Amino acid sequence: MKKQRLFELDEAMGFVILAAVIFLLFPAILDDFRLNLFGKYLTYAFVAVGLVLCWGAGGILSLGQGVFFGLGGYCMAMFLKLEASTPENTAIQSTPGIPDFMDWNQLTELPIWWQPFHSLAFTLAAIIVVPVAFSYIIGLAMFRRRVGGVYFAIITQAIAAIATILVIGQQGYTGGVNGITDLRTLLGWDIRPDDAKVTLYFVNGALLFVCLFVAQVIRKSKLGRILIAMREKEDRVRFSGYDVASFKIFVFCVGAAFASIGGAMFTLQVGFMSPTLVGIVPSIEMVIFCAVGGRMSILGAVYGALLVNWAKTTFSESFPELWLLGLGGLFIAVVMAFPNGLAGIFDDYIKPRLAFLKRNRTAADPAAQHSPAE
Repeated sequence: MKKQRLFELDEAMGFVILAAVIFLLFPAILDDFRLNLFGKYLTYAFVAVGLVLCWGAGGILSLGQGVFFGLGGYCMAMFLKLEASTPENTAIQSTPGIPDFMDWNQLTELPIWWQPFHSLAFTLAAIIVVPVAFSYIIGLAMFRRRVGGVYFAIITQAIAAIATILVIGQQGYTGGVNGITDLRTLLGWDIRPDDAKVTLYFVNGALLFVCLFVAQVIRKSKLGRILIAMREKEDRVRFSGYDVASFKIFVFCVGAAFASIGGAMFTLQVGFMSPTLVGIVPSIEMVIFCAVGGRMSILGAVYGALLVNWAKTTFSESFPELWLLGLGGLFIAVVMAFPNGLAGIFDDYIKPRLAFLKRNRTAADPAAQHSPAE
């Protein structure tokens, strides 16, 4: 049996082109403000790539990815907020040394579950461990009971709504509806100037390619083939002796980890974390990024996240009263005309034409029509 290669030629070229767009084209043509915006868009691409694995490969439609995005973002925000809340910076508070929103809510000491976030190493570990543990609990409860399809989507949507209510309701511990703001430094490095935002943009891009590589390894492995088989004929895979629930739990945890990394980078890139990024609406938007880009393509998911967010910004700037209609129209047009998203356009229209041109060149070249033996 021929071993499947990790990268086919067209896939390798796709990775190279995306790298050129992110690391060369955008920094060359965009000013610092716009580059920072695209850095924010890249953080959403982490979620879209995870959804390709969950939804595109595994058939698991999650409408609660904003929860994991928010968990990663809040973990990073807690560390940055504690670094900004030194006694010198909070001297005018009634209780110096704690975050300002805690002081406003009459808390007199730092909660015990905040204290480990003084450590960057603990914070980085929590960004991965916390959402993975939470997604494992959800997956164990749902997939072991064979809850899937639309029922799983509705349950994750409900979890996103509950998470938003909890974050807003615990204002003294989470900052409430305002979120965690006034984030200044990372280990003494000021993250607010434009040059810092540019540096974070490149860090975003590098981490995104790490996640893309991991996703590609999963897709090309035996696990990836089992996930696709589960999506098409789950009962047949189960009758073949595979533990379907374990595979689903694993890929759901991977998607949660990707989303959490994106949330942590969002906090660094933008400088705050808010419950508006945790609830139902952002979670559905994240699914739209994946659908527009192509839910079977990890590269398409990145382009989908960039395109939809760029369109959202452009429409809101140019047509503040109509931008929601414009964004909805873009989504409907892509899904109706190209159900496989932007990646489907390439596979269905561009790729066959490139193959046709290659065959024509081969036919026109006399040397290519004869084998070496002849």
